[in-house]
Amino acid sequence: MSENKTPSSGVDRVLELLCDTSATIGGVVLVAIASVTVVSVVGRAFFSHPILGDVELVQLGCAVVVASFLPYTQFRHANIIVDFFTAHASERTQSKLDAFGTLLYTLVMALVAWRVAVGGVDIKANQETSMLMALPLWIPYMLMVPGLVLCSVIGFVQTLQHLGLIAKEEV
Repeated sequence: MSENKTPSSGVDRVLELLCDTSATIGGVVLVAIASVTVVSVVGRAFFSHPILGDVELVQLGCAVVVASFLPYTQFRHANIIVDFFTAHASERTQSKLDAFGTLLYTLVMALVAWRVAVGGVDIKANQETSMLMALPLWIPYMLMVPGLVLCSVIGFVQTLQHLGLIAKEEV
């Protein structure tokens, strides 16, 4: 990964701020679920009393964490790229292939964001809850949507940058 540079365009600065905010929220949730795990393990080991539903909390929290970290990863071009076959292609060909790959990624993220949002609305309407703690399941679904939507927006901007339709920023 190349060294981080400060984006010079307004769009990239806004996207970077949103990515940092999303990743920070994900980090806070990650620390919270790690703390729940530690408290539960200590409670189980020393007091024979773990946190009821600790696995539910960790599962729901992990979904939110992943969705919160995805925009940061996409913005920094930190997703895994297999370029074995394109390593000797021209820069123009690589850019077009990158545009195509980024467009596919963007479409998949948009589809996932849409389905997670629809699922969250349906789950709320059906008043579904977790098994042990009876937590409303729509909340983590809806907490995933902003990160997935942001990831789609970033992918769209990067696709346009690869195609040369807007200025490409090095970050």
